[in-house]
Amino acid sequence: MPLPQGIPTVTVTGRFLTPDGRALSGQIVFRAPALITFPDHDVIVGGPVTAPLDSQGAFAVTLPATDAPGMSPSGWSYSVAEQFQGVAQNRVYHILLPAEAPSVDIADIAPTDPGTPTYVAVRGDSAYEVAVEGGFVGTVEQWLASLIGPQGAPGGQGIAGDDAYEVAVAAGFVGDRAAWLASLTGATGATGATGEQGPPGTNGADGAPGVVQSVNGQSAAAVVLDAADVGAVPDTAPGAPNGVAQLDTTGKVPAEQLPTATGGGAVDSVNGQTGVVVLAAGDVGAATADHTHTASAVGALATTARGAANGVAPLDSTSRLPIAQLPTVTGRNMWTPQALGFAAWSCDPAHVSNPITLKAATVQRVYMSGIHITEPTQVNRVVMFSRGWAGSAAVPAARFYAGIYNESGTRVATSGQVSSLPAAGQLSGTAPGAVNNHIGAVPVPLTAPITLQPGRYWAAFLMSAGAATDFYYMHIQNESPSAPANFFLGTTFQRAWAKDAQTSLPTTLAQSGGEVGLDPAIMALAMV
Repeated sequence: MPLPQGIPTVTVTGRFLTPDGRALSGQIVFRAPALITFPDHDVIVGGPVTAPLDSQGAFAVTLPATDAPGMSPSGWSYSVAEQFQGVAQNRVYHILLPAEAPSVDIADIAPTDPGTPTYVAVRGDSAYEVAVEGGFVGTVEQWLASLIGPQGAPGGQGIAGDDAYEVAVAAGFVGDRAAWLASLTGATGATGATGEQGPPGTNGADGAPGVVQSVNGQSAAAVVLDAADVGAVPDTAPGAPNGVAQLDTTGKVPAEQLPTATGGGAVDSVNGQTGVVVLAAGDVGAATADHTHTASAVGALATTARGAANGVAPLDSTSRLPIAQLPTVTGRNMWTPQALGFAAWSCDPAHVSNPITLKAATVQRVYMSGIHITEPTQVNRVVMFSRGWAGSAAVPAARFYAGIYNESGTRVATSGQVSSLPAAGQLSGTAPGAVNNHIGAVPVPLTAPITLQPGRYWAAFLMSAGAATDFYYMHIQNESPSAPANFFLGTTFQRAWAKDAQTSLPTTLAQSGGEVGLDPAIMALAMV
């Protein structure tokens, strides 16, 4: 719907192309700073106006002028946001659309200096205003009159030329003037089509104003119309053959006007029964009161189909699909924890630079590594990535704990104290470099399997007793007061931190009291 008449508008057009002449795709959004009230027109306008680019990269949009009289607020400008696909940096700038220019191309007012992308295009002085600034004194009408110079002197008498007949004779025409005039008339053309009926005239020749010329196509001194002329039913039709039915005083059709097969308005039989009819469920194809219906009998799904295989997916309390009902979605042909035998991991070790300096686990320090669970996942092992662990047979004094904490810092699974762990890097098929240096996965069994629901967790590892050089772990080298993994917004979740002076895994651990300047350990969860 267009704006009310009287509100001045400006039509903004433009076209956007790539440097090689192809049309850009996207849109331009125009925003006024607030709701704009036009009290003289009883209307308030507001909200952004989006102008999409067509297949030629062009757009056109009509907007209220920024200097429309009587609007509130006044003295504002449009914010223009360019949103184009494939453009590295879209612009946002301000423009004025004065009513004195009812159409404008955006190329004439958009900024072209990349260093000043935001500005307001303002109207320059008119020629009259320039004249006033130059010293002219007077109104616009006086200034316009001053532009008219004195009238020039009359021109001299021209030389009379030959008339058309004399030119024709000079060109070879033979005959007198009457014959020449007759030669100018061509053959009569074919009769043209009859034009549309014009509006009533305003003089006696076309009919007196205010006098009816015809009614329903009839032209006569006194026009008489019948029911057919006005598409109506004659007043003789009610109750007459081939007419229309009448209604009685109760607003119903009288029995005598009903078809003879209807019994004059009384029921003859019901489902083939006459007299005082009493229908049972079977008479109308219905089930008896004690009949038990099943979901399939009424074309419905049983409640047991919710969340079941080949059933239907339920919605949670927020009207969304639970993540457990969604298929596992990963990029094609990518390395995942499952591809290497794990259920989840703190990071992809292949993306970690191999530190030159070995890092040994500090005795009585709990190492916490963040794990993100996106679907219900059962695990029974916490796995530590070792860079040097010869096994409990070679290091019998070492004691270990492993566990899992949820995001609130509550322990949800533990291994208890473990006094025997196999050497790292001894799986069949491992290369000599890993076998001889005891490098690889060290799984620590939990006391019982646990199914982790979607959420954020920490895998925990503790060497509670032993020497300072017993267990070397693969780590992410950190030279900052906080590990690079601790990069977050919103709810705090430190993916890499530690807690010292622990002889076992406590029931709860608070990340706010942990150490974040350490070299993070690489850990995983597994179901073996």
